[in-house]
Amino acid sequence: MTASAENSSLDWRAQYRYIEDIKDGRGYTAGIVGFCSGTGDMLDLVELYTQRKPGNVLAKYLPALRKVNGTDSHAGLGSAFEKDWRTAAKDRAFQQAQEDERDRVYFNPAVTQAKNDGLRALGQFAYFDAIVMHGDGGDPESFGAIRRNALKKAKPPAQGGDETAYLNAFLDARKKAMQAEEAHEDTSRVDTAQRVFLKKGNLDLDPPLSWKVYGDPYRID
Repeated sequence: MTASAENSSLDWRAQYRYIEDIKDGRGYTAGIVGFCSGTGDMLDLVELYTQRKPGNVLAKYLPALRKVNGTDSHAGLGSAFEKDWRTAAKDRAFQQAQEDERDRVYFNPAVTQAKNDGLRALGQFAYFDAIVMHGDGGDPESFGAIRRNALKKAKPPAQGGDETAYLNAFLDARKKAMQAEEAHEDTSRVDTAQRVFLKKGNLDLDPPLSWKVYGDPYRID
C-alpha cells in the first residue's frame, strides 16, 4: 500500500531500480522506500551494500554521497549514478540491503511503536507510511512530532483510549505535516486511502481493500 503512494504500483519489489529527483529538496529518491541522497538514508544503504560486497558498482559514489548529504545536489552523481543504481538493483545483495535498511530505519521502529501504542494493522501501516515520508528526525514534520501532536488530542489504546479516535487524531496531525511541505501537499494517501479504511472500521486491514492515491484506484483481494 505504501508503494501505491510512493511508486504508483502495488509491485513494491519492482522498485529496487527506481531512481529520480522528484524536486522535493532531497536530491535523488530511489529504491523500495524512497531512499534519498539528501537525507542520509541512501548513504547508509550504499555503505551497507559496500560492507557486504566491496567493489560493487555503487561503491565509487560514496565520497560524492557523503558530500551531497543534507543538500539536493547531484554533484558527483548524475546520469552515471542513475545507470549504475539500476544495474545494482539486479543484484540480490543490493535488494537485500534495501530490505534490511527499510526494516531497520522505517518498518521495525514504526511497527514496534504502533504495537506499543496498542494499534492493530491499520495503525501499524499508518505509522510506517508516515515514517517513510517524514523520517524520524527532530523537525516539526517528523514522525515523532506527528505522533506527539496526536497524543495531545487523543490517547492510544495502550493508554486506555479509543483506537479509532486516536487514529483520527494521528491522521489529522499527519495531514498538517504534509501540508507544511509543498512537495507533500497532496494528502490523498491519507484522505482516500488510510482514512477510508478507518471510516469503515477496518482496523485489521482485512481484505478486500480498495483505495485511491493521487486519483488512481488500487485493490487487494
